[in-house]
Amino acid sequence: MDEIIIIANDAVSRLDKFISENSDISRSYAAKLIEDGFVTVNLKPAQKKTKVTTGDEVRINLPEPQEIEAKPENIPIDIVYEDDDLIIVNKAAGMVVHPGCGNYSGTLVNALTFHLKDLPLFQEGDMRAGLVHRIDKDTSGLLAVAKNDLAHTMLASQLKDHTMART
Repeated sequence: MDEIIIIANDAVSRLDKFISENSDISRSYAAKLIEDGFVTVNLKPAQKKTKVTTGDEVRINLPEPQEIEAKPENIPIDIVYEDDDLIIVNKAAGMVVHPGCGNYSGTLVNALTFHLKDLPLFQEGDMRAGLVHRIDKDTSGLLAVAKNDLAHTMLASQLKDHTMART
């Protein structure tokens, strides 16, 4: 387990904000580390609302990275269109598109991996299986998902060349 130690200089800030401004750790990941007990201030357990002031010692014990794999989960998804090559899904606001740091389950890819489990592209646990593009967690909207490698290549090319229109 790696440890990061930061000494506060002229700081008066909430702990999660302080960590994100003084390291390569995002504010949301900092909040998760604090919540999970991996952060102390002056050797005492901290909360993300803890105020960091000048001279405070912030210690972050980074957990060992987890291997990320998209495991099938029976999560309902709103399918707007589907054929042999493509599926258009209406992603709900609040749903993360693919597994990543701090979001290992409950994602759209986990749901797709369950619903399309008979297709080769979705059997290997690829955390970005079929994705051609993505949208933010808090954004709702339509996503094009390829159901095979050829469709993925063609859709990615159309997106790159701007021959696919999105509104």
